[in-house]
Amino acid sequence: MPDPLYDKAHPKKGRRTYRPADFTYDPDIGTCLCPAGKTLYQNGSNCIHNGYVATKFSGALRDCLPCDQRAKCLRTPEKTKVRQVSFFRGKADSSEESHTGRMQQAIDSEEGRRRYGQRFATVEPVFGNIRHNKRLNRFTLRSQKKVDAQWKLFCLVHNIEKLARHGYAANG
Repeated sequence: MPDPLYDKAHPKKGRRTYRPADFTYDPDIGTCLCPAGKTLYQNGSNCIHNGYVATKFSGALRDCLPCDQRAKCLRTPEKTKVRQVSFFRGKADSSEESHTGRMQQAIDSEEGRRRYGQRFATVEPVFGNIRHNKRLNRFTLRSQKKVDAQWKLFCLVHNIEKLARHGYAANG
């Protein structure tokens, strides 16, 4: 017999909770039964998790709370109210174009290059002037209303400086 102090292998842990294989899933009619025999509600049929399409199910509160198999079904039964389980149906279709891909195509087109090139002459210098030259590079207030007011004040300073520099009052 090997020395018990020398054997560094971890003892096998028994399964503590039910796995998705313990649930009865019928993909044809879209139903799922838990090990206690209760019907779970479908709350997502084409969910994508890590590139795989899944169907999600969730137990009912009236079924899960009084269930005697709660400790075997949930990892933390004192915190979690109902059991949720997902059944994966395969890899997600990667041929569907992403928003980023569509934006790349729009910018890489002739019209997109022309319009995006104009942006550097109209918008970017304003941000650069406000952030770098005036050193207004962070908001000091909190809440959207206050930040919006502070941003409008920054823009007002920028516009007043433009009027002063180009002699708006001197020509009139």
